[in-house]
Amino acid sequence: MRLARLAVASVSPTVGAVTSNRTRLVRLAHAMAAADVTLAAFPEQVIGGYPPEDLVQWRAFLDGQRRSLEGFASDTAALPTVFVVGLAVAVGGQIFNCAAIVHRGRILGLVPKEKLPTYNVFYEARTFSRGGPGLALEADGVPLGDYIFAFDFGTVAVEVCEDAWSPDGPMRRRCYSGAEIVVNVSASPYRMGIDATRREMLATRAADAEATLVYANAVGGQDGLVYDGGGFIFQNGRRVLDAPRFAEGWWAAVVDLDRTRRLRVENTTWRSDCQEYCLGQRVVPVITADGGTADRSRLQYPAPDGGSFFLPASRAPEPDPRDRALDDLFEALALGVKSYYEKTGAFRSLGIALSGGRDSMLTLMVAWRAAQLLGDGVPIHAFYMPSRHSQADTREAAERLARELGITVQTVPIDEATDREMAATSEMLGGLVPTEITRQNVQARLRGQRMWNWANSSGALFLQTGDMSEKAVGYTTMGGDLEGALSVIANVPKTVVIALLQRLHARFGFTGISATLATEPGPELADAQQAEQELMPFPVLDACLHLYAGEKMSPGEMAMALASLFPSEDGERLKNWASRFARLFSQSIYKWVQSPLSLHVGSLDLDRERALQMPVVQRNEWQG
Repeated sequence: MRLARLAVASVSPTVGAVTSNRTRLVRLAHAMAAADVTLAAFPEQVIGGYPPEDLVQWRAFLDGQRRSLEGFASDTAALPTVFVVGLAVAVGGQIFNCAAIVHRGRILGLVPKEKLPTYNVFYEARTFSRGGPGLALEADGVPLGDYIFAFDFGTVAVEVCEDAWSPDGPMRRRCYSGAEIVVNVSASPYRMGIDATRREMLATRAADAEATLVYANAVGGQDGLVYDGGGFIFQNGRRVLDAPRFAEGWWAAVVDLDRTRRLRVENTTWRSDCQEYCLGQRVVPVITADGGTADRSRLQYPAPDGGSFFLPASRAPEPDPRDRALDDLFEALALGVKSYYEKTGAFRSLGIALSGGRDSMLTLMVAWRAAQLLGDGVPIHAFYMPSRHSQADTREAAERLARELGITVQTVPIDEATDREMAATSEMLGGLVPTEITRQNVQARLRGQRMWNWANSSGALFLQTGDMSEKAVGYTTMGGDLEGALSVIANVPKTVVIALLQRLHARFGFTGISATLATEPGPELADAQQAEQELMPFPVLDACLHLYAGEKMSPGEMAMALASLFPSEDGERLKNWASRFARLFSQSIYKWVQSPLSLHVGSLDLDRERALQMPVVQRNEWQG
C-alpha cells in the first residue's frame, strides 16, 4: 500500500497581479500542507493570470512572474507538500507556458506546454514556443524541458492544459518512462456542455496511460472568458475526485499508487506498448527530489464510494440535462460579471436599462446573481426610459421583477428629447424629414447616451443587454442598444434567452419573468413592433445562425437543412430566410466588431478578437 493525498486548487487569478496571485497561492498551500496533502496542483499560468495575450511580450511581466514563483517557493519552504504551479517563462528569445514543480523552497524544474491552441478563443502560438520530446534548456539555473520527477511517494509528470486534449500529447511517453501521476494544470474556459466532454476525455487519458491523473482548472472571469473550475482526479480511468465547479478553493482525495502500478502490470497491452516505446524511443529523463514529502502515516485507505467494492453507489436522480445546462449558463454569466466588476476595481455599482423585454430582464437576473456573489451590498440601479411606443405590459413586467428582486427602477421618459433630436436632424438635412429607421435609432441612442452619462458620473458598470441572434443580423443600433461597458448575453442566442428565463421562473418563481414571457417580443421603437415579423421566427433565426456561422454552410445548404428542421414551413420562405440571414449577417459585421466586450459562453462567439474572425469588408458573391 502506497498512499498519497492528492489535491486540486481552483483559483481565480487576475492578469498581471503577480503579488496578489502569489498571496492567494501561499494561503492555499499552507492550508493543504496542514491537511497532509502530498501533492497539490494549481491552475495554468496562475501566477501571472491567463490569458496574458501580448502582455507576455513585456519582459518585465515575465520577470515579475519569476520573482513571484521564487517568492512562493520561499514562502512554502517549510512545507513538505509538492506543489505544481503554472506560469510563463522566458529563455532567451523564447517564451514558454510552463508548469513549475516546487518542493521545500526549491524550483525543481519547469515543463513547457507542447500543444499550443490557436483556435476558438486561443492564440498561444502567436507568442509562446512549444515544448517537445528531448527539450532540455535552462531558465536562470532551473532545468526547463521534457522531464519527470521522482519523489519518495512516486514519480510525477506535469503538463499544461491542451496537452491532455490530444491523444498524442506528452502523457503517453512520460508514463512509459515511469511517471505514475500526471498533473495537468489548466485554464479551460466554460462553454455550454464542455464539462461532460472534459470529464470523459480526462477519464480516457487516465485509462489509456494507466496513470493517476490530477487536473486543476482555473475559476472566475478574465475579460470576456469565464472559467468554471471543477478539478478532477482519475486513477487509471476511475474517477476519484470531482471538485465543485464555479467555486474557489481546494479539494483532495487519497489514492493508493500501488493500485496504479498493479494495473500496469496486469494490463499486458499497456506493458507491450511500454516495452516497444522504451526499446525504440528516448526515455524521458528523471529529476530526483531531495528531502521527504508530507507525512503519509496518517492517511487512511480510501473507502469505496457507497461502501461496496463490488457495487456502484446509489445516487439521487440526476437533474434534467437541459435544466443543468441552463443553470450552469446562468452561473457562468453571473461569475463573468462578478469577476469583471471585481478585478477591474473601477466600479461602485451595476447599472442597467430595462425595457421589460426578454433580453433586459435576463440581464437583470444575471446582475442580481452577480451582486449576490460580490457581496458587501453592491447596488444595482435600473432605469426605465419609456417613449410613446412603450407598452404598459412590458413596463409592468419590468417594474414587477425589479420589485421582486428588491431593486428600485427610476423612470426617465425620452419623448421630448426624441422630438428635439428629430428636429435637429431635419435641420441638418436641409428641412427634409429623417427616415423612419432614423427616428427609431434616435430613441435607442438617447437611452444609450443617458446610461453612459449616468455611469460616468456614478462610477457604475453599465451592462449592455443585447442578445446574440439580434446582434448577428444587425437588429441593433450603434450608439444605442449596442452601448455598454460589458455585454452580458451577447453570445446567448434568443431561443436560449427564452429557455433560460423559463428555467429561472421555474427555479425562483418570480412573476415578473412570467409577465415578460407573456409579452410579444419587440424593440418598441414604433407602434405594435414585433421582432419576429421584422426578422423571422426566432427558432429559424437561431438555426440559421448555427448553420451559417457555426457549420459554415452556404445559403443553399442552409435552405436544405432548414427544410428538414422545419417541415411545416413553406420551402420558398425558408430559402428566402436563409438568403436574408446570410446577407444581414455579412452586412452587420461592421456593427458587432464595435460592440462592447462580451462574455464568451459557447463554442460560437460574435467577437472578432475571440472566436469568429470575419472580414468587416466583404461581398457575398462567392455564395452564388
